[in-house]
Amino acid sequence: MKRVFFNIGELATATGTAAVCGSAQSEVKKLHGAWLLEENGTILQTGESAAPDADESIDCGGRLVTAGLVDCHTHLVFGGWREHELAMKLAGKTYLEILAAGGGILSTVRETRRASEDALCEKTRTLMTEMLRHGTTALEIKSGYGLDLETERKQLRVIRRLQEENPDIAATFLGAHAFPEGMDHEAYVDLLCSEMIPEIAKDGIAQFCDVFCDDGVFTAEQSERILLAGKRFGMTPKMHADEIKEIGGTQAAARVGAISCDHLSETGAEGIQALKDGGVIAVMLPATSFYLKKPYGDFRGMIDAGVAVAVATDMNPGSTPNLSLPFAMTAGCLYGRLTPEEVLTGATLNGAAAIGMASRLGTLEPGKQADLVVWDADNLDQLIYRYGTNRAAAVYKRGARMA
Repeated sequence: MKRVFFNIGELATATGTAAVCGSAQSEVKKLHGAWLLEENGTILQTGESAAPDADESIDCGGRLVTAGLVDCHTHLVFGGWREHELAMKLAGKTYLEILAAGGGILSTVRETRRASEDALCEKTRTLMTEMLRHGTTALEIKSGYGLDLETERKQLRVIRRLQEENPDIAATFLGAHAFPEGMDHEAYVDLLCSEMIPEIAKDGIAQFCDVFCDDGVFTAEQSERILLAGKRFGMTPKMHADEIKEIGGTQAAARVGAISCDHLSETGAEGIQALKDGGVIAVMLPATSFYLKKPYGDFRGMIDAGVAVAVATDMNPGSTPNLSLPFAMTAGCLYGRLTPEEVLTGATLNGAAAIGMASRLGTLEPGKQADLVVWDADNLDQLIYRYGTNRAAAVYKRGARMA
């Protein structure tokens, strides 16, 4: 069946099937008085002026239309919440101090181990539904709240169950999120490389392997060893790096051929150069910086240096319990000094590229999947400007309305 979306005030989209970097990140195509024709979930054509005939016509009311947002960094499968840590944050406790006191990731690990697979699945489904209502049609979800093989598998099985409902979910194994309580650090790295990664790979339930490379967590050397082990078993490397301190994570990410390196709040000139030379996508997580009152990172410098930048929520129960990618986009503009065009590319095409989906998602072009959002905004600038309320008027997945 052919369906035409017409009376689009502004259709704004990045273009291409791979991450774009440098000045190309701002090259967003804009059509006015536009229409989009799709058939059976695939875009056939876009244009301006008179819309073509179709089996169904949807009036967009002169609103802004973009591709569905792609959230390329989330921690969506977890037990419990951590609202009790708010008072500690307000008292000035740092992330590592909260972790050392038994809170942080280890607190969520305990709750996730206790939760049943069914309970985790239902909770994650509810969170995904809220994200969809804010315009997110594709996403990545990490494990990492198990720190043992059984619980990491449980998290990844939840993701696999949800992929049956939305195939555009990327699964990432993040066993190297923290060190289990009471376990020698090198012994845990050995366990990850010799047992956990091979078993996860045997299950075939993770496309990516990630590691938290930072001060007080995994060293650059440990991170490189873990990611290379994952790569040997067919998992594409990703990395958390430079959130707390720059310890060589970006260079390690480049050496192992990571598809993305995320956080990067403290990354300097050498790290930026490493990302560029390695062709690594830099993933900006401004909602985390907002919530933790930490630096936002030199993402303006990264784009100017020719690094591809994506934008994601980092949704998790501790450092940013935020499901709204549009909020992260506004923060990326205000505090990361990206333009609205650059941040749209970061939250669509480059986000899709960071999870290996740019060939089919992230733009409104012929041949791409008909995932799109009709926003209660006249244009892209207004979407970024009107932060704090959900502006998604309608969300479509493969041409079908989902929210």
